[in-house]
Amino acid sequence: MTETLTASAGVIAVFMVAMWVLSLILRDASIVDIGWGIGFALVAAVAGVLGEGDAGRRGLLFVVVAVWGLRLALHLWHRQVGKPEDFRYRLMRKRHGDRFAVVSAFTVFGLQGALMWIVALPVQLAAAADSPKLGAVAVVGVIISVFGFVFEAVADNQLRRFGTDPANHDRVLDTGLWRYTRHPNYFGDCCVWWGIWLIAAETPAGRYGIIAPILMTVLLTRVSGVPMLEHSMAKRRPGYSGYVERTSRFFPRPPRPS
Repeated sequence: MTETLTASAGVIAVFMVAMWVLSLILRDASIVDIGWGIGFALVAAVAGVLGEGDAGRRGLLFVVVAVWGLRLALHLWHRQVGKPEDFRYRLMRKRHGDRFAVVSAFTVFGLQGALMWIVALPVQLAAAADSPKLGAVAVVGVIISVFGFVFEAVADNQLRRFGTDPANHDRVLDTGLWRYTRHPNYFGDCCVWWGIWLIAAETPAGRYGIIAPILMTVLLTRVSGVPMLEHSMAKRRPGYSGYVERTSRFFPRPPRPS
């Protein structure tokens, strides 16, 4: 297990340093978001190769994590290609000036690398030698992960189609899955990681990885996901306050009457 944890940390470190150098060349720190999903796929590959536990579980976790991570990376690449640097990093660049290159190495790429290693703990721990065969809990985990993956992918596609129509420049997307929650993509993301933890939780070591879905949920709902996006949307979309009043913040439910 120690070998897997150490190797994963090393792979993440090398990958994030490479992403940081590329960001300096492109003058665009937004690429860290694209690298987020790719990094998880790399960790799952390391755990799958170096792990000594049940081969079926290692293979299953690799497939689930890789499909989720690569789809997310491709989606973000399509969304960002040809666009200016994300406003979060532009604000940081303005605040730190010439120091941004060094600051971003630690507060953007280094921090995300550390978070990646923690969130990927279920995948790493489940590869331990005492891993039993796949069972009913893993099946439930797969179902939850697939549900979350589809929910997130559909939400992202609905948002992409909405954003490509110039008529929607100042409008708020409140149809499809976005009618039932203001952040269906984040909700789906959380489901994926709770499902991954369940797949890992059939192993003694994997159960301790519960910190991962908890951390992912907190990050998305309390730190860098929902709060930051809602603050931005409230400024940019005049109808967003009404959308907030009638639509669930995170967990899907029918909208309140206007």
